[in-house]
Amino acid sequence: MSLFGLILLLTAVQAARATSPGLHSLADEVLRLDRSVPEPTAAEVLSGALDTHFTATAQRASRGEIFWLKLRVSPVTGKGNPVLNVHAGLMSHVQIYPAGGSSSTPLPLAARLPEFAGQQDLVFILPAVTSSQGLDLYARVQSAGVEVPRFSTSTLDVVLAYGAARGRTITLAFGALISMAAASLLIWAVLAEKTFVLYGSLFLLQALYVAYFSGQAFLWPFFARALPLTHYAWNVPAALSGAAACLFTREIADLRRSSPRVYAVFGALAAAFVLLTFANLLKLMGYATVVNALGNVLFLGAAVFTVIAAFLAWRRGNRAAGWFLLAWILLEAFTIATTIRLLLGSNDEHDRLIYNGMPLSMVAAAVLIALGLADRLRDQRLALSEAERRAQTDSLTGVLNRRSLIERLDAACLRARARGLPISLLFIDLDHFKQINDSFGHPAGDACLSAIIAPIQAELRQSDVIGRYGGEEFVVILSSADAAAAHPIAQRILERVAAVRVEGFGEPIALTCSIGVATSDQLGVWGERLIAEADAAVYAAKRSGRNCVQFAALAA
Repeated sequence: MSLFGLILLLTAVQAARATSPGLHSLADEVLRLDRSVPEPTAAEVLSGALDTHFTATAQRASRGEIFWLKLRVSPVTGKGNPVLNVHAGLMSHVQIYPAGGSSSTPLPLAARLPEFAGQQDLVFILPAVTSSQGLDLYARVQSAGVEVPRFSTSTLDVVLAYGAARGRTITLAFGALISMAAASLLIWAVLAEKTFVLYGSLFLLQALYVAYFSGQAFLWPFFARALPLTHYAWNVPAALSGAAACLFTREIADLRRSSPRVYAVFGALAAAFVLLTFANLLKLMGYATVVNALGNVLFLGAAVFTVIAAFLAWRRGNRAAGWFLLAWILLEAFTIATTIRLLLGSNDEHDRLIYNGMPLSMVAAAVLIALGLADRLRDQRLALSEAERRAQTDSLTGVLNRRSLIERLDAACLRARARGLPISLLFIDLDHFKQINDSFGHPAGDACLSAIIAPIQAELRQSDVIGRYGGEEFVVILSSADAAAAHPIAQRILERVAAVRVEGFGEPIALTCSIGVATSDQLGVWGERLIAEADAAVYAAKRSGRNCVQFAALAA
């Protein structure tokens, strides 16, 4: 995880350095035509007749307002074509005219670069600035928001490289998020696990959010159809991703089992985010301030509540919740930092790290949460394996129980018959077991049963299987073993069991066993018929005085 974080940080820093546009701000060189001038014509403005009516720039504008700005551009240093960069609203229309007469034509627009939060950079080619005093320009602005455009100068190569680098970052982040979301949805289609569809939905919505919030999606085919929606294009995915995040959190933190009340609270928060999605329609009725305020409170409250719930789940031992907690803190930190930078309107070089950091943090969060899901699946698999092991084994001795033993025997017989190989079966019965229970107690009998397992297993191969058939009876399956191979194994087991002494119940308990052997090469039978023949051989061994080996074929 630390290696991935280092790679992510280096990528973000490199992107920040590569995309620093080196803009020279013209904030102190911009004047605005006073609103008291009634409907000025372009000819009047460009002729300079209204220059005395230009005053300090107002920071706010009315939506849909048309106004004129005057700015002075100093000579641009650096190699390449000098350009004027206009930072304005996405739907704003800006035309730049050089001063000097009513017949001037607008400066050519070289590029339109999307920016975060519904902004764009309009890049105009500047004519050569020969005078040391600079070049006077006029800007006709039809505002689509309330912010007055900001102006800066640079060179065309630098600005285009900046836009291309940012576009690559957003595109790669979008592609990574979409790929992980699609993979998760495919896994959900196979496993029908609700967590995966929530993960896929969450990061699909996050991908749409970062694509539209950064403005890059408005340049892409098909996605560009959402341009008339402007801020709705990212506000709606943001609200729906909040709902998906709430539903995902309560699943990854296993709150239904550990904290049903908190589980219900997350459900209520998800419903609130869905309502917030539809509440965006109220902005059309003039309630934008109220909706934005409620949305900010809901996002902040849900973010803090999510951190607390994930932390408590992690403290309870839920490692998947720990992965989610790391991802959530990383994601929220960059989102909040980006929002603060945008609200402050800062244009310094550090903003490049924040702007690149937010999409990269989303990818990092997706990877961290995917690791959490993988960790959760691993735990579930281990739990399932343990449950299967318990279902297949005898709780006292740890060997296979009767049902699993017969399943293994049937499978071994199928393989042996298909390959033309023999199979042998040992039926081991502990001698005088009832007498041990009556004399020393049932705990002593249990200890005796457990004590003979290790000596028996010491004589078996890795391919051989032992299981408890019932009571003091055990069955050993010897794969690919004929009568000649089975006899010495049975004899050595007999000797090892006879050497066992069980202590702790008074006088040491000496043990012996009787073994019946049935082989497919001698009897021509398979499966449970082998068990029946070996069982009959055990009774013959007991009639012969116990502590001996008896073959079923000889007993017949």
